[in-house]
Amino acid sequence: MRITGITTHVVGTPWRDLTYVLVHTDEGLTGVGETRMLGHTDALIGYLREAEANHIAGSDPFAVEDLVRRMKYGDFGRAGEIVMSGIAVVETACWDIKGKALGVPVWQLLGGQVTDRVPAYANGWYTTERTPEAYHAAAREVVARGYRALKIDPFGNGRFELDAERSRYAVSLIEAVRDAIGPDTELMVEMHGRFSPATAVRLAHDLAPFRPAWLEEPVPPENLKALRKVAEKVDLPIATGERIHDRIEFRELFESQAADIIQPDVGHIGGILEARKLAATAETHYVLVAPHNVGGSVLTAASLQLAACTPNFKVLEHFNDFADAEIKKVVRGAPEVDPETGCFTVSHAPGLGVELDVDAAAEFPQQYARFDLWAEGWEKRRPR
Repeated sequence: MRITGITTHVVGTPWRDLTYVLVHTDEGLTGVGETRMLGHTDALIGYLREAEANHIAGSDPFAVEDLVRRMKYGDFGRAGEIVMSGIAVVETACWDIKGKALGVPVWQLLGGQVTDRVPAYANGWYTTERTPEAYHAAAREVVARGYRALKIDPFGNGRFELDAERSRYAVSLIEAVRDAIGPDTELMVEMHGRFSPATAVRLAHDLAPFRPAWLEEPVPPENLKALRKVAEKVDLPIATGERIHDRIEFRELFESQAADIIQPDVGHIGGILEARKLAATAETHYVLVAPHNVGGSVLTAASLQLAACTPNFKVLEHFNDFADAEIKKVVRGAPEVDPETGCFTVSHAPGLGVELDVDAAAEFPQQYARFDLWAEGWEKRRPR
């Protein structure tokens, strides 16, 4: 079997453009992969056009390791977000083809199943007015849908510092959410790399009474010594990693012991096997895995393949019940959270267990989405 070519399909919404890639073969099997780029969708498609000619066309889709190696190193330049995302969508599609050809789910090819249910946490649910009352009502709706965990960034457009008034307001939002969801629902606090270590530590102490399940990306991701400074001064678990795009670059993070949970994005880290290798290294450091997952249903399905065969997998992020829920229709077999358990059920279908509906995808043309986390009102995800 050989790859004959690829096609790309962009599904657009006002705040995110999702890139789907179909990998075609000479035996009629087609695989699908997905990633979500912020502001670089055209650059990704341009890279894939060159990579198709240089590396992808004519390759054996079963030889995943060889294809990833050539795409990552064959152009000599250091692979960054765009290249690693391009590798990810093609790699994921190759696993989809491989599973379909063998009649087994991808997780069966990566060590076999360790769980049949994957806990989910909700994100994208707080696209309402930024008030305690509105957040309280929205959080209750999340729990009513069966979720046992949810995440929120309550800090507005804060950056480096947050004055006393805005700090108290952020805490009031968390207090309202905790009151709405009760003591047993996990509440993850997102900081989006906003703060200096001193500010992050102060806010962590202010939020401690509301028992966050983790504190996510408290400082910008470039300085791991700053992250360690925070980790040494707070008692909350630290989560990070969505903006690290090469598993090799996690080495220093593991050595620093600064993170309790890592959050690789399967759509940026080079794909399913690259993420599985990273998870195995994390396990040797007693670190849990909770992938960043702001994509659509194909990326969710790929992340669930990872979850099914990973012993140290904690929970999977899910946007698609709350933000742009209508785009779920572009994927047949889209994973759904079971309201009785708050979990995804692991698919036993061959490959990823999903298919892209190209006609449905065409109903959501690319919108060149602009999403600025430093802008006032970003949390509504309604860019001007």
